Amino acid sequence: MKSLPAKSVALFAVSFGITISFVLLHHQTPSPVKPDPMARSFVLWLHGLGDSGPANEPIKSLFTSPEFRNTKWSFPSAPSNPVSCNYGAVMPSWFDIHEIPVTADSPKDEGGVLKAVQDVHAMIDKEIAAGTNPNNVFICGFSQGGALTLASVLLYPKTLGGGAVFSGWVPFNSSILERVTADARKTPILWSHGMADRTVLFEAGQAGPPLLEKAGVSCEFKAYPGLGHSISSEELSNLESWIKSRLQSSS
Repeated sequence: MKSLPAKSVALFAVSFGITISFVLLHHQTPSPVKPDPMARSFVLWLHGLGDSGPANEPIKSLFTSPEFRNTKWSFPSAPSNPVSCNYGAVMPSWFDIHEIPVTADSPKDEGGVLKAVQDVHAMIDKEIAAGTNPNNVFICGFSQGGALTLASVLLYPKTLGGGAVFSGWVPFNSSILERVTADARKTPILWSHGMADRTVLFEAGQAGPPLLEKAGVSCEFKAYPGLGHSISSEELSNLESWIKSRLQSSS
């Protein structure tokens, strides 16, 4: 093998050294990336009796504020179960409902509610484990899903961003409040209810906030005259503002 002249070897060594230095410097000084001030957030939406998660997904398209650009949405579907108020018919249901309309004094399926709460907590735990700050986790629900939202937020051991109840009710006995931790009492509740609701009576909604306030839980109650058992665009617009005001930045 013919050897290279010393001058050629030296030139090659210098050139190779410059190439390595350039590569190392290129990898050590990446282009600066402007940090996104909005941290990741999570909104879990719980549907009402007989409904499904996918049917509610269009709701997220209404939240157009830039604060929601890093928001992950989840719309789970309830398992199929026999429902007493519908003569035992099997349908998507988080827990049993004994009568319609639901009143402030309607019988409660507390055992079924607590079982469903465990499933909701597993979803919350998974999201927090993925890196979402608990203060940026919001649980929302309509009707039966609103009742489950209330129970899930109150019984979660950590402080969350908030819980939003739409046309819901208190699905448990007052003794459950003894299990609410000090951190859970700091989670704010937004409660919206139509005054013309004939499925979950307005009185059922009204009974919630005084019970929560007695337990030391902050609850903002909003009544909507003329609104039946449905969600209005005004309610969703208010929810958007309510969540925005509570989102934590990444800094």
